Amino acid sequence: MRQEREWSGAWVAERLGVELREADRPEDGDGPGLEAGEPAAGDAAAGTGGAAGAGDRGGAAGVTGTAGPAGAGTLRGLLGLALRRNPRRAHLLVSQVLGKHVPQRPDVVHEAGLGLGRRVRRLLGEEAAARAVVLGYAETATGLGHSVADGLAPAAYLHSTRRPVPGLAPVGGFEEEHSHASSHLLLPEDPDLLGGDGPLVLVDDEFSTGRTVLNTVRALHERFPRDRYVIVALVDLRTDEHRDALRKAAADLGARVDLVALASGTVRLPEDVLERGQALVARYEAGAVAGAGGGAPSGAGSTPAAVRRVELGWPHGLPDGGRHGFVPAHRARLEAALPAMADRIAEALTADGAVAVAPVPEPVAAVPGPASVPGPAAPVPGPASVPEHAAGRPGRAEPGAPGRVLVLGCEELMYAPLRLAQALQRTLGERTEVRYSTTTRSPVLAVDDPGYAIRTRIAFPAHDAPADGPGERYAYNVAPGADPARRFDAVVTVVDSAADTAELHAPGGLLSELARHTDRVLLAVVPSHVPRPRTGRTEGAAGPGPETTPDTDPAAKAAPVSAEAGPGTVPPPNGPAPAALPGPLRGPDFSSYRPDEVGWLLQDLSAVPLEAPVEEREEAVQRGGAHYAESLPVEYQPSEDYQRLFRTALDTSAARIARAVGTVTETLLAERAGRGTGRPVLVSLARAGTPVGVLMRRWALHAHGLDLPHYAVSIVRGRGIDTTALRWLAEHHDPADAVFVDGWTGKGAITRELAAAIKDFTRTTGVTGFDPEIAVLADPGGCVRTYGTREDFLIPSACLNSTVSGLVSRTVLRADLVGPDDFHGAKFYRELAGSDVSGHFLDAVSARFGEVAERAAADAAELLSDTGRAPTWEGWAAVERISEQYGIHDVNLVKPGVGETTRVLLRRVPWRVLARRGAGADLDHIRLLAEQRGVPVEEVGELPYSCVGLIHPRYTRGATGADGKAVISA
Repeated sequence: MRQEREWSGAWVAERLGVELREADRPEDGDGPGLEAGEPAAGDAAAGTGGAAGAGDRGGAAGVTGTAGPAGAGTLRGLLGLALRRNPRRAHLLVSQVLGKHVPQRPDVVHEAGLGLGRRVRRLLGEEAAARAVVLGYAETATGLGHSVADGLAPAAYLHSTRRPVPGLAPVGGFEEEHSHASSHLLLPEDPDLLGGDGPLVLVDDEFSTGRTVLNTVRALHERFPRDRYVIVALVDLRTDEHRDALRKAAADLGARVDLVALASGTVRLPEDVLERGQALVARYEAGAVAGAGGGAPSGAGSTPAAVRRVELGWPHGLPDGGRHGFVPAHRARLEAALPAMADRIAEALTADGAVAVAPVPEPVAAVPGPASVPGPAAPVPGPASVPEHAAGRPGRAEPGAPGRVLVLGCEELMYAPLRLAQALQRTLGERTEVRYSTTTRSPVLAVDDPGYAIRTRIAFPAHDAPADGPGERYAYNVAPGADPARRFDAVVTVVDSAADTAELHAPGGLLSELARHTDRVLLAVVPSHVPRPRTGRTEGAAGPGPETTPDTDPAAKAAPVSAEAGPGTVPPPNGPAPAALPGPLRGPDFSSYRPDEVGWLLQDLSAVPLEAPVEEREEAVQRGGAHYAESLPVEYQPSEDYQRLFRTALDTSAARIARAVGTVTETLLAERAGRGTGRPVLVSLARAGTPVGVLMRRWALHAHGLDLPHYAVSIVRGRGIDTTALRWLAEHHDPADAVFVDGWTGKGAITRELAAAIKDFTRTTGVTGFDPEIAVLADPGGCVRTYGTREDFLIPSACLNSTVSGLVSRTVLRADLVGPDDFHGAKFYRELAGSDVSGHFLDAVSARFGEVAERAAADAAELLSDTGRAPTWEGWAAVERISEQYGIHDVNLVKPGVGETTRVLLRRVPWRVLARRGAGADLDHIRLLAEQRGVPVEEVGELPYSCVGLIHPRYTRGATGADGKAVISA
């Protein structure tokens, strides 16, 4: 007869004869101390009797949001059962509330740890609690341990890890018996974190035999002896034998050991449980149950969801979790940043007509026992608590917000996704149901039955370059299976930058598998934190102490924390770790572009006075006293006539530009299909390339549903590309995916500059994969292979400066502002918002995509079949000829093409303009600018460009050039 169908352990209990037995709890809910091995009265939360224990850990077990009074948790309320795909062990205890295998409300998950932490604080007393350090176990208890530290505040937190860091020796390690991945490393940035005399609080999801905890305590006590330990678990499943072993170990160490747990009891197993479990797994693995795995795509259609990246704005230098230590100062920074990060996710979820809001049942209070733990599709309990940062912030769910959202973490990365999910729930409001879970290494059988804890399984390759080699990873209960009510409208995948690899984005990878089961997938990447080199301190020391942060510690500013190596990076042998790299700047904080349109790999110099009159800049540059990238010209303010000309040019050329955008994007996608992950990363050369990069990204989304990452980087003639930006790209993407984008070519100087810079970057860093070829909208100079057209026509974005480029200035490279590990700089001209036409330009061109799609596809096909599209460098030859003919003798002062000529008239001291006879309306704005600046326009016959701008050669403020030849200044 079926046992309590609603319990998610009933299926296994029936077939294997597994039985959970509850034990009595002491009235105060806290565990008494086991002082030096002596049993104290009333063994805390420790059941008595029972047969076999559940093993050392047993995988994921649960956390509750109702910690505190007696009877607040039961084994069945916290645990379900599933079958392991493991020849050594049959069953898995599956937490309903930990947020590992079963998606759960984030408030429930976080409040459970907070409640346990508060109980520990009461147990220890305020003085001892203030000196405590919390240690969590990877992978399932990293978030639980961090939440316990929150409740015990102001405790520092560290969790074990299975991810080694090159050049960083562990301060300790231990083995986890019976686990499929056993070795744990302790890698604190500050090795003194574990060296104090305060209590050590060890947190795991379940306490079964106690062997893992004993291994830890013995290993740490030998190096960092102390007189008190507290063990915190969700469930205590020890037998009397295991309790005696812990008492004896405490006596041998001369230390007191306390235990705090939410529920206790034992697991009774039949003798043949392993054989019966293996038989069941073999049967169901053979496909006896439909929908056990990831299954067919869910939802009305079969088209996979688009995957979009959302930039969180993670605070610079803030650790991604407790792998290397997380101290109270870090906690304060995270709390302050959570609302803004949640807002960015919410904006991405509600953009572009997301799924309609689904009604959610009225909140209900959590009740002790099984009913208090909502299952994957159960009614949602009311919030257990409201964090300080969210107090008073009303939810703002609007029509267009998804009804059910899953925030999915990644293996050890549990706490950051949990807190983001919690903040997202506050932001979206109660009409959106937010759930939280994480991926895992644990191989478990999936059976789509309400009485079974793991109903669906999504399998995918590991994507974080694990130290133990490649392997399969899993996301459980994410696919809806046979129950459409369990379907998520959106999944927000949160990984650290070390896991943002080619494997993550590849076909069959996590993102593509998730896209089969939801309407949209967002990717949010948290920068991986790697400790600074341990130099200048005592042996084994590293980094700032527990109360310092990279923002407050002077040493941290001199040697920022390194971002963890990702795809394409090669750490220098025996050299210092590279400096930490901040994330890209995004609108509206920097630029008027939407935050998803482009990330600027620049530093904001808006507060720095950099502008100088054009004439002064030109004289300084030509005299060799300055480089053009060390200052900015005064931003050109277009007259009404000029703005009218821009609008007319845009109206007449929008379709022509749209066709060129489609041609170059289609060509690029075809060319890059076999490189890297097959998913290009657009890297526009700021700033002329940036509007084109945004348009190419829009085309890929419009025509193919591809949400391509897009970043803007700086390149400076004579100085090369921003190598710090290249390092950032290599750490976050496969370099083979990077495609450099520019607006147009002139004579090809930047094309050559980029090729030389990439070659030098590869030689000095060992990072390979970057392709120096540039994709451009227009290539009149014959300098590249990938282009939209080779005609030299007016691209309206060339008509203006920042007001058509997101209100961002030219890039700046000056030694006193840009250090060796800094991004190049730029300014955001917020004060020009009233004149900004950046969005208007993009929207006008994008609106013509539909009408030009067929012609653009045909153009791209013709281009791809053309074996003669190699660069001709025709433009370079023409520039050399003009330089000699006009007595300039410096090709850098000859600017060919409509775009470059426009720049000369807007930014430099122009000498004259050469216009091809009959060029027509494409040069109307050139003639107007030339008239305003008193520059002669000379019509010439044979010219491969529509026009050429000549910068005043050998400029001084007294030079006139009246004879038509260069004026040579002394």
